[in-house]
Amino acid sequence: MVYLDNHSTTPVDPRVLEAMLPYFGPRFGNAASRGHRFGWEAEKAVELARRRIAELAGAAPREIVFTSGATESDNLAIKGAMEAGRRKGNHVVTMATEHKAVLDSVKHLERQGCQVAILPPMADGLLDLNALRAALRPETVLVSVMYANNEIGTVQPVAEIGAICRETGVLFHCDAVQAFGKLPVDVDRDRIDLMSLSAHKMYGPKGVGALYVRKRNPRALLVAQIDGGGHESGMRSGTLNVPAIVGFGEACRLCAREMDADGARLAALRDRLRALLEAGLDGVTVNGTMQRRLPGNLNVTFEGVDAESLLIALPDVALSTGASCTSATVEPSHVLQALGMDRRQAQASVRFGLGRFNTGEEVEQAAGQVVEAVRRIRKLGLTGWA
Repeated sequence: MVYLDNHSTTPVDPRVLEAMLPYFGPRFGNAASRGHRFGWEAEKAVELARRRIAELAGAAPREIVFTSGATESDNLAIKGAMEAGRRKGNHVVTMATEHKAVLDSVKHLERQGCQVAILPPMADGLLDLNALRAALRPETVLVSVMYANNEIGTVQPVAEIGAICRETGVLFHCDAVQAFGKLPVDVDRDRIDLMSLSAHKMYGPKGVGALYVRKRNPRALLVAQIDGGGHESGMRSGTLNVPAIVGFGEACRLCAREMDADGARLAALRDRLRALLEAGLDGVTVNGTMQRRLPGNLNVTFEGVDAESLLIALPDVALSTGASCTSATVEPSHVLQALGMDRRQAQASVRFGLGRFNTGEEVEQAAGQVVEAVRRIRKLGLTGWA
């Protein structure tokens, strides 16, 4: 089985697992228990992880708030900032290609009476900076734009977005889940005020994330969304998941050391995969810009081939359509539709996500199986197209 769905989740690095194991066993203490050694050990481990995450982000440790994952971080950032900024206004700006954790949070605010501007991407998936400037109002509290897209890998001009927000006195929230640990992120350089992170996208465990909250120049104010004990400086109550936090910190330590080499290797593998697909098939279109893209991402439309049918025909290759699945239906990707694709084109698109543990041999194997499956589907006419 070849796993090429690393944007969905990554395998836990064995070195990360090794660092976590003691905190499931002898070092089982609660980090909030300040009266004995078990609690002190847990707190020390949490603070080491906090420092490692902060270092990778270019932040101060006290600016890192632990959460259960990026969805909670997005909710806390968006809802918390808008609630804290009520005196200024009730307007929020985001993009149509954002993760559902952002879009659904914004829709929740809209139902509560907030004014919302959802900007379309340009054809290459990038944000039009002039459109952003035009969308800002005196009552705009927050702009939320992701660092790198989870479906098409597009890396937004984050520093430029941050500069516009800083000039106009608007908070900038960035969902950096796909970029963190893969690209050099620096919250000061990029002028990010709030940033959502997740461990399981960077070879750490599931169920743990963080929110960077700027404490200075300017200070980002939030209203907590979970109450009950005042943990994490009052921003997120609840007993900390110490083993997972330790794993998150170790994942950041490894990414800080290996990110450049990993990125260069993955970009080469991605380009090899693209060349093999285009050499073996006609009607292959890459979605999104190749100039500003995550090194391990390739999102491809295979003309005339329903992506779900293709995945079924590839039992030994783990891929994703990037679609939102429910119990009864499969909806086309909202990201691809925002790029101007119709439903049929969006349903013919597949996301390849390469990661740290993929090899050149796996890329060759997967490309060969995809080419063979697409040819077979086209020959049999099982396209799923009307």
